[in-house]
Amino acid sequence: MLDNKAITQIKKVLRDSIQNNELAGGNLMIIKGGNEIFYHEDGFADREVKLPIKRDSIFRLYSMTKPITAAAAMILLERGEIELFDPVSKYLPGFKNQRVYEGGALETVRNEVTLKDLLSMTSGLVYPGDHRPGQETGEVFKEIEGRLFTDNPMTTLEAVNKLGKCPLLFHPGTYWEYGTSADVFGAVIEVVSGKSFGEFLRDEIFIPLNMIDTDFWVPEEKRHRLVKTYAADGKGGLTPYAGNHLGINNKMDRKAAFESGGAGLVSTIDDYAKFAKMLMNGGNLEGVQILRSKTVNYLTTAILNSAQQRGFDNWLTFAGHSYGNLMRIMTDCNKAGTLGSVGEYGWDGWLGAYFCNSPKDDLTFLFMMQKTDTGTSSLTRKLRNIIFSVLSD
Repeated sequence: MLDNKAITQIKKVLRDSIQNNELAGGNLMIIKGGNEIFYHEDGFADREVKLPIKRDSIFRLYSMTKPITAAAAMILLERGEIELFDPVSKYLPGFKNQRVYEGGALETVRNEVTLKDLLSMTSGLVYPGDHRPGQETGEVFKEIEGRLFTDNPMTTLEAVNKLGKCPLLFHPGTYWEYGTSADVFGAVIEVVSGKSFGEFLRDEIFIPLNMIDTDFWVPEEKRHRLVKTYAADGKGGLTPYAGNHLGINNKMDRKAAFESGGAGLVSTIDDYAKFAKMLMNGGNLEGVQILRSKTVNYLTTAILNSAQQRGFDNWLTFAGHSYGNLMRIMTDCNKAGTLGSVGEYGWDGWLGAYFCNSPKDDLTFLFMMQKTDTGTSSLTRKLRNIIFSVLSD
């Protein structure tokens, strides 16, 4: 259990960060042995009206959507409805006859992108950037955002088939690059299941786990609980951020046509805790089985080869980690920049949402906040270090 000294340190670190304008507010939860042993909230969901963060505050997950997408993929895998060496073009016509931008020119791919490539981020798909694949990807997202509030918003399938027409950064399977792979897998799930991606997640994960506040939008009766997004103002302070990012409507006030498997969900800390506990329990939560234990073992294992790992190693903050199935996995505690244990897995989001499961320690750590360009923050690492120093076996 956490002692009083550790609890005081956690509260102080979070309070200091709020006072230093590193965030407006946040909440965190620690689960040990399947039981919640600590919860704390501090700061504001809306600083302008002094609305405090609460336990039922709703946060935009951004890339913390990805582990849920990976779990959905595993459901289809278990049922024999997909296999990971299937080419993506089997499901999405936009992925036929793909090209790679290499040496300043376009060439035909040597091998097709597979479902396994999507889950390991070895597809060659990218996020918007300065190189040609990034520029063309950026144009797709501009179109998604330009049509968000029209009578003809871009759907998941339309968006992803357009992404398939963008040149890849490298030949599939040869390297690692963070990109739109999870969005593509969301569209594959739509094709295979015959449901929208959101319907599949609700039927197969959210309703069975009683994740009542997790979705691709926030209905009006819940919207007062949606936390405001903030950005650094360049002067050491925070300013409200109202922009849309990666095709996601920041207001979350209408059903999404583009249901982003890489970034689109909102959730609460309690809802995400149910998902995290399900994984920690080998796919089962309180008698509800989402996945089998063998599948969860695969889902939470690093799968990069040495050539692919070189790409992931470019992310210096993830030293001591590898990657697999849309999550980081700790592989070498001595190289990592935070305390932890081998086999720990999880991911974070653009606005600072963060989760990790450490099976060796039977420990789950969840932290929620909403500030642009955050990912895994210095604050999160500080909180982790306090908690793992006390609770690791």
